[in-house]
Amino acid sequence: MRCQTCGDATPPEHNECQRCHTPLGQPAVTPGLPTYSVRGIGLAAGVAVGATAVLYLVAALASLVGLAMARQARADGDPDLLLAAVVVEALLALPMVAAYLTAAVLVIIWTWRARKNIEAFPGALPTLGAGWAIAGWLVPFANFVMPARVVANVARDSLWRRFTPDLVYVWWAAWLVFSVGERFVSRRDSQAYDRLPQTPSTDADYQAYLDYYPDSLLRHAVPAVACVVAAVALIVLIRRISAMQEARIDRGMPAWPTAAQGWPMSPTLWAPVPGGPGPAVVPPATPVSPQEAPGAGGTIGA
Repeated sequence: MRCQTCGDATPPEHNECQRCHTPLGQPAVTPGLPTYSVRGIGLAAGVAVGATAVLYLVAALASLVGLAMARQARADGDPDLLLAAVVVEALLALPMVAAYLTAAVLVIIWTWRARKNIEAFPGALPTLGAGWAIAGWLVPFANFVMPARVVANVARDSLWRRFTPDLVYVWWAAWLVFSVGERFVSRRDSQAYDRLPQTPSTDADYQAYLDYYPDSLLRHAVPAVACVVAAVALIVLIRRISAMQEARIDRGMPAWPTAAQGWPMSPTLWAPVPGGPGPAVVPPATPVSPQEAPGAGGTIGA
């Protein structure tokens, strides 16, 4: 017998497919259970995640702009250039924040749909309710563990793995380094900037700004690298899981007309027509009353 999910031959002595773990004789998708498309939302989430990583790198490198403007401010003796540098950094950070929020919403929607889909996959073993696909990102402290557990469950049951793929661990470790490191670096930057002279007038005052920007750039190096690693790993996971789920859902679609496509309102009889190109439709016979029958009107024995 061949597995209806992956098509591999399944020996009768096994209760499930040895490749995708679908129970023997079960369809790719359980009939009657809803499934959700993840291709479009997965593509949008991947684009948003990639844009967030790129824009974060731009914002992290904004210290180079501040350093150049601080050098020019010392050369010209113009402290207003230092204020302009702060404005430039803020403007470069705004697109990243917008992309980050967009990516967060799209990833949550994709995670919920992918988690709901595995409920319709025979052989899948969901360990957490679908609600955790949303609440896991929002509940404090739980958001350090629950999103990874949900995605790990989805990855195992979508990619036909007995164990969690290593890419899930890479993504989540990098994400924790980025999210925790970014908060720590932002706080250190704020504290260091508050210690700078507000109205620099001497070379020592300007030198303080010239020292601040390289230090800030160095502090952002670790979160920036972690952001890129987490983004790449998550994009690959989203693409792989979405492709496998869509392929399985397509295999589970019935090959016969569905109710939405419409069945004929009444049955028809198919009969070959001699010499014709193919079968002709013969409608069902209509009942005929005795009075309308051929030869009606005479009497028996007349």
